[in-house]
Amino acid sequence: MLNFKHLNYFYTVAKTGAVNRAADKLHVAPQTLSGQLTQFEARLGVALFRRTGRRLELTDIGRVVLSYAEELFQVGAELEQTLRDSREERTFPFRVGIADVVPKSIAHQLLAPALAQPEPVRLICREDRLDRLLGELAIHRIDMVLADRPMPPGMDVKGYSHALGECGVAFYTTPDLAAGLTGVFPACLNGAPLLIPGADSALRAPLMRWLERNDIRPRIVGEFDDSALMKAFGKAGAGIFPAPVVTGSEVESQYGVLRLGETRDLRERFFAISVERKVTHPAVLAILEAASQALFA
Repeated sequence: MLNFKHLNYFYTVAKTGAVNRAADKLHVAPQTLSGQLTQFEARLGVALFRRTGRRLELTDIGRVVLSYAEELFQVGAELEQTLRDSREERTFPFRVGIADVVPKSIAHQLLAPALAQPEPVRLICREDRLDRLLGELAIHRIDMVLADRPMPPGMDVKGYSHALGECGVAFYTTPDLAAGLTGVFPACLNGAPLLIPGADSALRAPLMRWLERNDIRPRIVGEFDDSALMKAFGKAGAGIFPAPVVTGSEVESQYGVLRLGETRDLRERFFAISVERKVTHPAVLAILEAASQALFA
């Protein structure tokens, strides 16, 4: 069985980069700490560190062990917090994975109803690529995934996609950039600088097909996995960018941009992916209901 005391020693040395600093933090003698690390490496049968000058650097396998250690200690901290909450005011952790292509404003509006439950909820959000989040869902490290597409076919993960809603797509830019465009929408996009979602976004391929069907040839000046970063570049005048119609007012006020036009030929879709075919989790039920009755009504 894994020795968690040794794992903690390894974790502290990895974070500080030196045995002496780690020993001070752990209140043990450096010689004791070095001996414990040697035992830990012998038990695992691998070298976790290499010495570079006066510092210790992680080996490739050491970085793998560190990533697991970080997850284990994070789960332990969450357990302590949950137990603390149970002694004070009982809260129920609701862990949500958010695919990094989902706009932050959409994620906020979809998740807000979870915090309005009769039972106090502690919302824990983690952002990552969809495939990695589905792996976390499969081993029950998260309760739900927010995504811009249903669960991809062929994945060895038990999960079910619940449609939250869909909307059209609008295009935004700064007043200065808009003033230099010619023609009406969407023809005004022809030859204009355009910011587009990255390859992981479900909107990417339909957007490129829509441009081709309408014989529009913009200058693509940037691709972004993170929609918030794309909007930040748009705010700075780097180019025109697409966003879901339902976030229009917020996008215009937050980024100081104008709406050039919108199309229903492009659709942004959003899904909640859970391990339940029939949803029973109260927070997920609240999200599904609010999405259909308010955000995407």
